[in-house]
Amino acid sequence: MAEKTDNNMTPVQDVEELEGLRGDGIPRWYVIHTYSGHENKVKTNIEKLVENRGMQDLILEVVVPTEEEVDYSDGRRRLKTKKMFPGYVIVKMVITNESWYLVRNTQGVTGFVGNASNPMPLSMEEVRRMGIEKIYIDLDLKEGDTVKVINGPFESFMGTVEEVNPEKQTLRAKISMFGRETPVELDFAQVDKI
Repeated sequence: MAEKTDNNMTPVQDVEELEGLRGDGIPRWYVIHTYSGHENKVKTNIEKLVENRGMQDLILEVVVPTEEEVDYSDGRRRLKTKKMFPGYVIVKMVITNESWYLVRNTQGVTGFVGNASNPMPLSMEEVRRMGIEKIYIDLDLKEGDTVKVINGPFESFMGTVEEVNPEKQTLRAKISMFGRETPVELDFAQVDKI
């Protein structure tokens, strides 16, 4: 690495050599804060910038998490898509100076959540619970085991496993609701083994 000296005669690295030195090169999920209502616009802007600059290997995916909600207006039932985290966009990226700068300076972005200059990635548990990315979960479940539902419409309910499908990462369990045993199908990401 070539070194220069400044007026105080201390070694200074070339700016070109510092480019890209940040993080460990592993893609992780980061949360960015946006102006409220600009989440989809920010997603589109980041995706266009990534394509134009050929940074697909650094910024892999941009997600605005949504969920379906039933709306009963005008006496009709309608499904509406609702943002799960208004004002936030989640980005899977390799942190380098260049990728950080691109995301941070995208129109509509107010900054990374956490330390602005050194953002903290989401943990695998947070990614799993948010349902952003399908993660293979190795749950040692068998018929008769007890599980607790940790997210979804049956959150906080306890159930007894009836059938396990490890390939599809799903299980069928009986949950006690309204004094009756009700069979439900759940993803591995929706349960914790008790």
